[in-house]
Amino acid sequence: MKKFLVALVAVCFAAPSFAQFSSGGFSLDESNLYYGLRVGANFSSLTGDYAWNPSGTKTGMNLAGIIGFRLSPDVPLFLESGVWYTQRGAKKEKNSASFNYLEVPVLMKYGVEVADGLAVLPFFGPYFSFNISGKYKYHEVAETVLTQEISKHYKIADMGFKLGCGAEWNMLYLELGYQFGAYNLAKKNDLAQVARTSNLFFNVGVNF
Repeated sequence: MKKFLVALVAVCFAAPSFAQFSSGGFSLDESNLYYGLRVGANFSSLTGDYAWNPSGTKTGMNLAGIIGFRLSPDVPLFLESGVWYTQRGAKKEKNSASFNYLEVPVLMKYGVEVADGLAVLPFFGPYFSFNISGKYKYHEVAETVLTQEISKHYKIADMGFKLGCGAEWNMLYLELGYQFGAYNLAKKNDLAQVARTSNLFFNVGVNF
């Protein structure tokens, strides 16, 4: 977590400095194609009645490289995707479920210029995730905490939807959003229980 906080602070300080020496960066009116880097925080949980779900919120991180392009020369409508490394899960006292995903979102963004050089970009679209690693920890007796592979209790693939709003100033980008899983992650069981991901996220980054 300390490494994540250092990376987040570094981006916050580096992005405005980088923008200062750029020749303009991303432009809402002119750019047909852009690239970007993102780093941020997740505040995730698991919803549903699955017996293995911890009931609390778990903090994780996001890292991504993204690409976007304009869909129309007359309308500031953009399609954005990329590859994300994202940590999600849930935690309650000594019980925790940790998912380390590779994620590919497909987002529609609409740009609105609110001031000179400043635009807001609401977005919505699906995401597709694959769990590359993860652990399930649970408190059995006394002080004993057992650790198992997350795939013992949850499926490794996930999909759902992301929505939120970003703000673009020169090359600096900020966004706040929410994502909710549409796929039942619970392994097959006689009770047909449900487990879905839920996540509030905040990211900062730069666009080129």
